[in-house]
Amino acid sequence: MSSLTSFVRLSNEKATLIFDCQGRMPKVIYYGAPLSDSTTPEMLSVLNTRQEAKCAPVIEPPITLVPTHGDGWTGQPGLEVSGDADQWSAGFSLTEINEDAQSVAFVSEDARRGMRLITTVELDNKTSVVKYVSRLENSGETPLNLGYLNAASLPLPTSLSKIKTFEGRWSAEFQTKDHDLFFGSYVRENRRGKTSHDTFPGLIAFPQGTGELNGECYGYHLGASANHKLRAELMADGRSYVQFGELLFPGEVVLNAGESYTSPVLYTGYGCEGFSSLSQQFHNFIRSNVLNHSAESKPRPVHYNTWEGIYFDHNEDELKALADKVAPLGIERFVLDDGWFKGRRNDKAGLGDWFVDEAIYPEGLDGLIDHVTGLGMEFGIWFEPEMVNPDSDLYRAHPEWALQTEDNPHVPFRNQYVLDLTNPEVVEYLYKVITDVLKAYPKISYIKWDMNRDVNHPGNLHGKPAMHGQMAALYSLIDRVKAAKPGIEIESCCSGGGRVDLGILPHTDRFWTSDSNDALDRLYIQRGCSYFFPAEVMGAHVGPRDCHITGRHLPIEIRSAVALFGHMGIEMDPRELTDHEQSVLTDAISLYKKYRHITHGGDLFRMDDDGMNVKFGYVSKDKQEGIFAYNSVLETVRTTPNRFYFAGLDANKQYTIERVWPEKLKEYTPSILQQTEGQVFSGEVLMKYGMQLPVLFPQTALIYTVKAV
Repeated sequence: MSSLTSFVRLSNEKATLIFDCQGRMPKVIYYGAPLSDSTTPEMLSVLNTRQEAKCAPVIEPPITLVPTHGDGWTGQPGLEVSGDADQWSAGFSLTEINEDAQSVAFVSEDARRGMRLITTVELDNKTSVVKYVSRLENSGETPLNLGYLNAASLPLPTSLSKIKTFEGRWSAEFQTKDHDLFFGSYVRENRRGKTSHDTFPGLIAFPQGTGELNGECYGYHLGASANHKLRAELMADGRSYVQFGELLFPGEVVLNAGESYTSPVLYTGYGCEGFSSLSQQFHNFIRSNVLNHSAESKPRPVHYNTWEGIYFDHNEDELKALADKVAPLGIERFVLDDGWFKGRRNDKAGLGDWFVDEAIYPEGLDGLIDHVTGLGMEFGIWFEPEMVNPDSDLYRAHPEWALQTEDNPHVPFRNQYVLDLTNPEVVEYLYKVITDVLKAYPKISYIKWDMNRDVNHPGNLHGKPAMHGQMAALYSLIDRVKAAKPGIEIESCCSGGGRVDLGILPHTDRFWTSDSNDALDRLYIQRGCSYFFPAEVMGAHVGPRDCHITGRHLPIEIRSAVALFGHMGIEMDPRELTDHEQSVLTDAISLYKKYRHITHGGDLFRMDDDGMNVKFGYVSKDKQEGIFAYNSVLETVRTTPNRFYFAGLDANKQYTIERVWPEKLKEYTPSILQQTEGQVFSGEVLMKYGMQLPVLFPQTALIYTVKAV
């Protein structure tokens, strides 16, 4: 603990963060590239001083970590609260600064109104990533009605003029959009009861001219798995800021005396060499602080998921035949998807009745599981625990267990309702039925945990909005299941990428990135996801040659090449594979295994988008080897495409290049690429001069490896 100081400085090799604590409440005055000790906070404070302007406050209300009405703040308050008196006008004063080497907790009080506010800030040891979380305590005697508490409000450097945001829909998640930072507010609010496909809680702020490999940028992501809101505002006085927090419904959080509310965590990052450098900071942070195993400790196994192969048409003999077919391809984990439990012949019935369907599996799952594991594969299984079908024994017995609001009809959505996890009876039931399956079949080592609808009426038995409590209960339930079955891995699926965030990831192990297995869609979905999340948590499957969602017919070569750069799997009926497709798929799985230590442990370098192709590469930390992909989407409008510029290499090292995909390249005439074997190139020339690409058909993927001599 320290006494009140004028400034707090957190710093490491990647970033410096400085707070000015001279006013009533702390504010960020610097976050960015590391500053030397010769640059003092006092210097920044003086240079940050703003004069009184015409028809403006003598002293502007500052952009503090939690700006309030009591500060005279006229932007979006970071705290919205009401009570039996004037609690709405809360104004806090800093009372304690608890600081250690890499973190600080700012404690402030409004004694008159009975409130205590603590904002904790932690700079990661090895990356530029900073965590912010705010907590409000009711230190008074009467209840507080909390409407909103931001995790943090943070000023943007004046050099930033643009924001990159993330939008989309089911099967088209993580679509990026660049906007000018305009006079007014860019606001996104999500009330779907899940992270959502369309309103990802993150954005990137940057100056004009920043690209994938050059320029400064700042990333912001709220680790919230349900309702949330974000804002980027340019104010009339020229200052701009971002603000993130959980979106609460009226009456959702009421704090009685002694109770508190804690916001989700806001994660921020800084990159000094383009968007790729920012992504590297988030990836390294997640690998070191969030994930339970690494590329070295346990490589991500290749999946076979049964969903697009058989859907609900379960038959034990056919499933064994599928296992026989996929094991020789190199599959390492077999996941039995939806359809194995009581009454589940379609999506209209069965959710909630988590008991093996004896009509389909009269001897239980032992025969199938033993067959799969006997072939050398792990066994995984699908659950959708948070949901219930009206046509289920569970709902017939407990209709009151579904979230609902009185006298309001349920909104039809996929023939299912949402269970109320704020009801302890519901949680205990789910814990028992899930762990009973795991106890009965101890060889199950993986759960695909799905969630397939919006929460339209999030009311609990007491008539209160439930989403805040729902998420806390969900995290706790997942943790209990993991504790009951040590080592089990859990995938966060939500109709694909509807729950991809750093709120759920600390409790799970990977995401199902999208329900679309269309390789061309996936190029952009995975690219967007990669801004914050590393490849090893992005489930990426080779789907059927005719995509079940888009209907697009794509060759096995590009379908395989795109899936290589995530957590790879296949999802199709493998009995339909031609000999050629089977051979290509086997080679692709082998290539994934050979290079997953780089894609799941190295640094990602995306190249700028030219609208015709998607280009990126992964380079090992020691820069000894890398793997690069060029994915042609549209045919070039010129006679030949441009050069491919490698990135992330050591300019002073010498490298060999090898095209590792596809094995046979169809070219109009032989290109120089067929003649590079054995030749050596400097990292400098590969990055600055680049390599001429061949004339290609659209929808062709090329993969190259580079190795230092």
